Amino acid sequence: MRYFFDICYLGTNYHGWQIQANALGIQEVVENALSKLLKEKIATVVSGRTDTGVHCKQQFFHADIITAFDSKSLIIRLNSFLPHDIAIRSIQKVSPEASARYDALKRTYKYYITTRKEPLAKDLAYYFYKPLDINRMNEAASLLLGSQDFRCFSKVHTKVNHFVCKISKATWSQKEHQIVFTISANRFLRGMVRAIVGTLIDVGTKKISIETFKEIIDSKDRKKAGANSPAHGLYLIEVKYPKRIFL
Repeated sequence: MRYFFDICYLGTNYHGWQIQANALGIQEVVENALSKLLKEKIATVVSGRTDTGVHCKQQFFHADIITAFDSKSLIIRLNSFLPHDIAIRSIQKVSPEASARYDALKRTYKYYITTRKEPLAKDLAYYFYKPLDINRMNEAASLLLGSQDFRCFSKVHTKVNHFVCKISKATWSQKEHQIVFTISANRFLRGMVRAIVGTLIDVGTKKISIETFKEIIDSKDRKKAGANSPAHGLYLIEVKYPKRIFL
């Protein structure tokens, strides 16, 4: 049977999701835990890879499992076995052809900036003390909406069939010392959100104009965009799927 697992994690101590030869990824920790508890070799497919230091409030992966189990009991056992910074929220049975990666309809990220030094949030938000013009940043962010080629915000040498993403939301908000960027799309390219945030920060500090931001999108050239914002401010918040895949 195929199952979807809803997982959340603090990415500080991990080199992203993917299993790697010389670094610890969350996938390795999760697959080892599932394999030991279920006493069978478990492989996972995730909704989307996250980079080193990126956090997830909601992420999904699927796994094919032969062993019969009780979901509530397995969640308790897994959360007791997994390290403190990884947790399983739910397990749902899905159709045999369902894919955590390819069936995702929408993904939403949030990026957190604090304008005040917060020692207790050192790895949870990006401390940026320079003034930011949120209105300018929102005006520029509106240019991201719709289906466009976003290779200017993609890591180079990325193996994808195309660079077109359909962005349905891209907004900045501020409450006291916290600034939050929310972005939703059908798919994201590698490093895309952090590159967008870094470039919009350049707009907010008036390093570049809104017109230049539009030119960067049109250029399809990563070298013209801004630097990636730090990973620890980024959170995958939500992944949406069609109801038809759940049993």
